[in-house]
Amino acid sequence: MKTVDDALLKVLVFGQCRALVGADAAPVQVAVPTTAGAVLDAVCEQYPQLAPLRGSLLVAVNEAYARAETPVENGDEVAVFPPIAGG
Repeated sequence: MKTVDDALLKVLVFGQCRALVGADAAPVQVAVPTTAGAVLDAVCEQYPQLAPLRGSLLVAVNEAYARAETPVENGDEVAVFPPIAGG
C-alpha cells in the first residue's frame, strides 16, 4: 500500500503563466502521489491569478504532455503552460 505524503513540488511555468506568477517556477504544496489535474488545481488555488486560465492550461510531467489523470510522484518535473500556436 502506497503512503501519501505532502511534498513541495516545483512547477515550472511558461509563457503567460510566467508573467502572471512573476517567476519561472510556482512551488506548490500537494499530497503525493497525485495527478496532473490535482497539481494544476493546486497551482490555480495557490496562484489565483492563473485561475481564469484554468480551462485552457496544459500540463507536462517529466517533459511529456500529461492528461488530468497522469500520475505525479514526488520528484517529478511538472510544467504548466498555455496552449502554443504557430506555424
